[in-house]
Amino acid sequence: MARFGMVIDLDRCTGCRACMVACKVENNTPEGVFWMDLVRYEEGAYPVTKNWFMARPCNHCDNPPCVAVCPSKPKKTRYRRANGLVATDADSCIGCRYCEKACPYGVNYFHTEDPKKNMYLDWDDKDLAKSTNGASPAYKNPVFDTKIGKEKRKIAGSNHRPKVVDKCTFCVHRVEKGEQPACAEGCPTSAITFGNLDELTSDISKILQSKKSYRFLEKAGTKPKVYYVGGRQPGPNSIEVEKIQKKKA
Repeated sequence: MARFGMVIDLDRCTGCRACMVACKVENNTPEGVFWMDLVRYEEGAYPVTKNWFMARPCNHCDNPPCVAVCPSKPKKTRYRRANGLVATDADSCIGCRYCEKACPYGVNYFHTEDPKKNMYLDWDDKDLAKSTNGASPAYKNPVFDTKIGKEKRKIAGSNHRPKVVDKCTFCVHRVEKGEQPACAEGCPTSAITFGNLDELTSDISKILQSKKSYRFLEKAGTKPKVYYVGGRQPGPNSIEVEKIQKKKA
């Protein structure tokens, strides 16, 4: 059985945010929700400063605290699949938000609105119908209603109903078909590599064997499966510029 993970080459990342857009379009996340976060870091003081970017999806940890705290019974809503992906069953989520609080990476999103009211446009608007030409609203994507894998659980896509938590799935519906996650496929500089960490000849394993890597907040003991190579590792003097700007706004 494969154990999937991701390597992000910070030397290749230009901060274009194509990964964010690809993820959003593929998974139909609602307004204001991005499963892939692109953080710009800054160090130093003008005029001597250094900037770099770090793409940060869910780490699909081997020791996921979000799974440990999930109270759903008899089966946990948040669980770790045999292939290493950490999934959320949209049908059984009770909206307690324990997973959101337990995650040190801040990648979980709690949906308060019905998908129909939280997808940018009022798809029932008769004037809009002239432009959509009969297209199906994003919240009605039938792919995300399918039950995935041997466990047959609804774990693909975003915002199935109100009062549920979701997060990056590594595009599980694509991985099940042998495809790459949307962020990896959409990256114009090939900064994102996805594959089987336990297969020594896989592209991801070759990168990890040939380059020095690190994982974000590794000291938290979560055993994240998103690795970074190249670039700079955030230190005590690194400022997350984008988040500061959002707070000011």
